Amino acid sequence: MEKQYKILSNEILDLIAPIGGCITTDKITVDGMPVNYMYRGLPFNDLDSGWRFFSGTEDQEYLNDLTHSAVYDVNTIANYDQSIIPYLDSPTGTILERNKQGTFDIVAQ
Repeated sequence: MEKQYKILSNEILDLIAPIGGCITTDKITVDGMPVNYMYRGLPFNDLDSGWRFFSGTEDQEYLNDLTHSAVYDVNTIANYDQSIIPYLDSPTGTILERNKQGTFDIVAQ
């Protein structure tokens, strides 16, 4: 079955300068949940920003099924949740988690 995204490709706005791709789960792009956990790991290649975005509700079984995740341009995910934008320049190794106030706390950097 083809995925039904919450935001159609023709609705994506240019919100940030190009920084590369990221891995994001369907909880965000299909279910429309906000980003509640994000980290910047080592990029796999020159096209990878290193960013990984999660709703925080994914369990290990969900994450193990690779059909629940895909590679997107980081700008696409910024369209799903603009609150990630101020953190996108963070260095590799940065881990952020949304707090009860709705902002992000740096867990590691």
